[in-house]
Amino acid sequence: MKTSRKKNFIEKIFRYFFVALITLSTIFGNVKNIQAESLLKVNFPKESIVEHLKLDVPKKYKHAWLKAEHGSWEPWLLKQNGFLGRQLFWDPKVEEATLLIGWESRAVWKNISQTEINHIQQDFEKIARNETGETSGNPFPLIFEGELNPE
Repeated sequence: MKTSRKKNFIEKIFRYFFVALITLSTIFGNVKNIQAESLLKVNFPKESIVEHLKLDVPKKYKHAWLKAEHGSWEPWLLKQNGFLGRQLFWDPKVEEATLLIGWESRAVWKNISQTEINHIQQDFEKIARNETGETSGNPFPLIFEGELNPE
C-alpha cells in the first residue's frame, strides 16, 4: 500500500474510532469497559491530540450555531492536513456547546496560521449573526479552550 493511501486509511480508521470513543463516553460516562477502552487506545496515533472548545450557545440559537458550524468550520476542517475528525455536543442544562476536534499531532494543529483561523472565524460569525439576527460581534463566544491527549 502506498504511503499516502496508507495514511488516508489510518486517518479513516482513527475517525471511526474517534466517533466510537465519543459515543461510548457519552453513553456510559467514562468508558468503563476495559475491552472497549483497550481497543480504542490501540488505534489512536501516539502523537494525536484533541482540541477541546466550549461555546456559549443559548437554546433558542442552537440551530443557528449548527448552521454556522456546518457553513464555515466544517468545510474548512475537511480540507486541513492532519484533521482527523470532529464531534459537536450541546448541553441543554448550561446551554453550552462542546467541540472535540481530532488532530494528527499538536505540531500539525498549531502550524495553522492565526490569519487563516481568523478568516474562518469571521465567516462563522457572519453566518451566526445572519441566523440569530445579531448585528455585531460573535453570538457564540468561546468560553473554554484546551487540549486533550489520548491515553
